[in-house]
Amino acid sequence: MTMGRAPARLVLLGTGGTIASTAGRASQLTDYAVTEGIEAMLAAVPGAEALGAIRCEQVFNVDSRRFSTARVLRLARRIDTLLRDPAVDGVVVTHGTDTLEETAFFLHLTIRHPKPVVLVGAMRPGSALSADGPLNLYNALLVARDPLSRDCGILVAMNDSILAARHIAKGHTTRVDAFRAEGPGTLGGISDGTVRILQRPALPATAAFPLKGLRGLPAVDILYDHQDAGEHLYQAAIEAGAAGIVVAGLGNGSLSPAAIRGCARARRHGIQCVRASRVPHGEVTAKATDARDGILASHGLNPQQARTLLRLALATGLDTDAIRMALKDA
Repeated sequence: MTMGRAPARLVLLGTGGTIASTAGRASQLTDYAVTEGIEAMLAAVPGAEALGAIRCEQVFNVDSRRFSTARVLRLARRIDTLLRDPAVDGVVVTHGTDTLEETAFFLHLTIRHPKPVVLVGAMRPGSALSADGPLNLYNALLVARDPLSRDCGILVAMNDSILAARHIAKGHTTRVDAFRAEGPGTLGGISDGTVRILQRPALPATAAFPLKGLRGLPAVDILYDHQDAGEHLYQAAIEAGAAGIVVAGLGNGSLSPAAIRGCARARRHGIQCVRASRVPHGEVTAKATDARDGILASHGLNPQQARTLLRLALATGLDTDAIRMALKDA
């Protein structure tokens, strides 16, 4: 730490995931189970005690595929409360990588505070040869305590990179460099214990969707479009009571004939439809037919991000025009 700087006061929130898991053999990289609490995880990271005054809290301890709306809201509210505490300088959250990007984007939309919030996970269990969790956690604590990380929004620290929650996506099933962010999403990195912020995101002063008063989120389904697609999934979504549908469309968010008919049927039931793309990179641009068909373009959001934003927009009562602008500006 810089000479004369007071030790950072950090809160480390544990939620589970691979970073908190172990397996029966050191060579076993799959079929592991969540076994470790957050205090034990921190104790296993050499040198962590020198990074500041770190307080541990176990919010829950599950595989992230078991995350629910209730758990995400609980986590977000706890982070928001901690950030308002003048005795807290930053928050680190350990999280499973299966749905880390969804939680990170939800926090990006609902929390805006100058103090750093850093999510971190691991691609290998703690029992594995060359486990990546301990160094990832150490680096996340480095990022959270560094003044350079202030006013950068929600961050993700993985594999020596500092990534913006708005832009991250998991791009590989098993490799330690699974998380990446194109262009403006890579803010910097950690090199030999030094945090380097190379660019800063342009963030609005306030969160797009305040947490206050948010008690739940409506159901929104993601439907994958493809050749010979049918309308039955759209009918199933209608019958299940979905409030919205995001189509992982073709190319530039193009919809198959069945998807067009399915969305038209959903719109007649008052269901908001958004066309995103199953293609991992590039924007989905608006089309002249969108207004006629009552369908919205996701613009720079992938299907899971569009789903998160649409759920928040519907929960807060935004109309179609306001949702259109929120998707465009996110």
